Amino acid sequence: MQLNRLIDHTNLKADATTVQIKKLVDEAIEYDFFSVCVNSSFVKFIKEYNDQVRIATVVGFPLGAMATRAKAYEAKCAIEDGASEIDMVLEIGRLKEGNYEYVLEDIKAVKEACGDKVLKVIIETCLLNEEEIVKACDLAVKAGADFVKTSSGFSTGGANASDIALMRKTVGPDIGVKASGGIHSKKEALEMVENGASRIGASQSIDICK
Repeated sequence: MQLNRLIDHTNLKADATTVQIKKLVDEAIEYDFFSVCVNSSFVKFIKEYNDQVRIATVVGFPLGAMATRAKAYEAKCAIEDGASEIDMVLEIGRLKEGNYEYVLEDIKAVKEACGDKVLKVIIETCLLNEEEIVKACDLAVKAGADFVKTSSGFSTGGANASDIALMRKTVGPDIGVKASGGIHSKKEALEMVENGASRIGASQSIDICK
């Protein structure tokens, strides 16, 4: 297994600069990471800087509480700018109160905007119990998502192995599972993979691959 090929090399900081984003791209090329994951204002910038790198970007980030049409339009704009993968945040409050139709339609709208591009759904596992994690995964799959993802990295916790195992068990072998948030070492990354992760989101990607 080539761990580097599972990594979305990430910088989603509010104060990220174009200099830092260039460095992120250069590192992704040097270490052959699967992609870079950035805020959408940088997608077109990266495409013009180096069109050899795969670009993932975030939508409805980090809270997931934006209007559905805003999320869909954000995804559409990001894809037009050159993104090949969209990581959207699920509407967590609606999920927790049992408004599953809203959550389903929210994801469907973004998937429609994505077309044939990859859609990952961030379910923010740290805010959910096990039953809610299972329901979130079921809804994401039903809506046509390609991946479920643990965390935004901006809430109360990140990925853990037990949540990854539950997500993998729920979605089965054909849907991707992305572990993100708080993964800083090779040991932690491998634990996620062993429990079913098929993608890793990390900012400490170089350290992970040492």
